[in-house]
Amino acid sequence: MLCWVSNRNPTGIRCLVTLLFLMKPMPITTLGEATFPSPRIADKSCDVLIPADIQWSAGNLPDDLILFEKACPREKLFFNPGNTRAAIVTCGGLCPGLNNVIRSVTRELLLGYGVPSVLGIRSGYRGLDPASGKTPIELTEDVVEEIHKKGGTLLGTSRGPVDPGVAVDFLIANKIDILFTVGGDGTQRGGHAIYKEAARRGHPLSVVGIPKTIDNDVNYVSRTFGFVTAVDEAVRVIDSAHTEARSVDNGVSLVKLMGRHAGFIAAAATVASQDVNFCLVPEQKFSPECLFDALEKRLQRKNHAVIVVAEGAGEELLEGTGEKDASGNTILGNIGHFLRDAINRHFRERKIEMTLRYFDPSYLIRGCPANTEDALLCDRMGRHAVHAAMSGRTGLVIGFLHGQFVHVPIDLITAGSKRLDPDGELWSAVLSTTRQPSLFC
Repeated sequence: MLCWVSNRNPTGIRCLVTLLFLMKPMPITTLGEATFPSPRIADKSCDVLIPADIQWSAGNLPDDLILFEKACPREKLFFNPGNTRAAIVTCGGLCPGLNNVIRSVTRELLLGYGVPSVLGIRSGYRGLDPASGKTPIELTEDVVEEIHKKGGTLLGTSRGPVDPGVAVDFLIANKIDILFTVGGDGTQRGGHAIYKEAARRGHPLSVVGIPKTIDNDVNYVSRTFGFVTAVDEAVRVIDSAHTEARSVDNGVSLVKLMGRHAGFIAAAATVASQDVNFCLVPEQKFSPECLFDALEKRLQRKNHAVIVVAEGAGEELLEGTGEKDASGNTILGNIGHFLRDAINRHFRERKIEMTLRYFDPSYLIRGCPANTEDALLCDRMGRHAVHAAMSGRTGLVIGFLHGQFVHVPIDLITAGSKRLDPDGELWSAVLSTTRQPSLFC
């Protein structure tokens, strides 16, 4: 069916609405019939479907259009709140907002639904293995009251998986009905394995993920928590770097920011700052020689320059070891050190005076408390995760898409990551801001 949609074509609009109505949302697994009345006021718009993409070519609706179930409090629950125990685990690297999520999930369970017990799993997935000796802590109103004001995670974190069988044994032994997994791709893959193992055993366990990555590279999530805080803090560092560069003759400041596979932080901080002259991201290859030539010309014109580089940029220039960390991520070479040394060597060999300052604020930024924007996102994501779990949904991640919260099957989230579009509006803004060439040779 083709639907031509425009303001002058109401028939086309009706056609589109009809087609969307006939389409089915991405299937979300439920543990069974929801029969218990909810103490929360149900959202009357829960039957609304949210499309993954809201832009289509005129006259064509894609055959593979993905529709997501809206996240919201339901009228009926699968779990009887008074007999339910939940647990929260945080995994992977630190990110602003982790404590906010823990607090909001805990308070929604305790105060919103009347769940009597919420456990905090310590040290990431290690805490689901009794051999680690990391016993859970009981999360109460008093325990979580002030944690949102601090960076990091109250529960601790670690990288690496856990044996799904061991984890499910632990959850059953501790009478845990719901597990909230807060983390990135590796964490959600681990949650998916736990959910599958519980299903194989016929054990009614709800596993609901809350996506965490400071890099903002999760599919079907417009913005992940911690990203805006990271950009805010990165701009502060760039401001100091700009001051350093301007304070000496031929001053160059090189700032390395997070972004293993996606350059969203580097690009957004560049546009927000307006003081960056060169921005390097993983999505765009560059030649060091061409960069150095452009840098020389910049110094001749302005006597100073600021370079921002994402940690995954220029990976093809580095000699990697091929080793992986505990989460299965390839350990990258240090592009910041590579560029720092190469720039110094280039100008020294050409006998051109130049002073370079190197900034790597990664850990400083990761450990910050969430700013207001991220705090709002964390709170809403955490509460929607609770609504989904209490209704008996499982094997999903809470997505934030087109200003709406949606249920995304875990396997869709873990199938790939989001990348910065070199032809998109954000990269175009970077080029307009920096005036750098679209390609460095």
